[in-house]
Amino acid sequence: MDTHFSDEMKLAARGTLAVLTGKADAARYFDFSHRGLAGSFIAFLIAITLNAYLPDMLGGDPRTSSGGPSPSLAVFMALFLFVLQTMFGAFALKQFDRMDGFIPYLVADNWATFFITILSLGLILFDVSPQIFVFGVGGAVLVSEINISRLIVTLKPMQVVMFLLAQFIGILTGVILVGTLLPAPAGA
Repeated sequence: MDTHFSDEMKLAARGTLAVLTGKADAARYFDFSHRGLAGSFIAFLIAITLNAYLPDMLGGDPRTSSGGPSPSLAVFMALFLFVLQTMFGAFALKQFDRMDGFIPYLVADNWATFFITILSLGLILFDVSPQIFVFGVGGAVLVSEINISRLIVTLKPMQVVMFLLAQFIGILTGVILVGTLLPAPAGA
């Protein structure tokens, strides 16, 4: 699939929408080649960087004003959690003998992260209530993870549950490690 990044992004937007709406043909919009994987990582890096720096640049982020991590530390933590989530997910796929789904999972998940981050930043810009924000973004993340597992990776229902549980354990492990290794914020 020989496309420019902007073309890949347009197709991935359609793919992410197909994932979020549960369309069976969602996989056809993503480029699962090594080039597509690289493009999805670029989108992922853009997403975590925007998520870390843009709110602060737009007049302050309640997380950093209340002693939360600096934007650069937030990027590092997001990458660290991503690596652990990916490792635990890969372990689960290996147990299912489904490593063929690893790159398609990464590509679709990276693009979903990009577009859900754009959605969340839009909600921040429009000063949406915290409840709507949490349910909207959290719901989109949950639906995308479930549908990527079943539509893109084509896991069976019990495998979907175990795959998501493995990723959750990976993230939880990362949060615990970050919490024990980083000093507590001043005044905490």
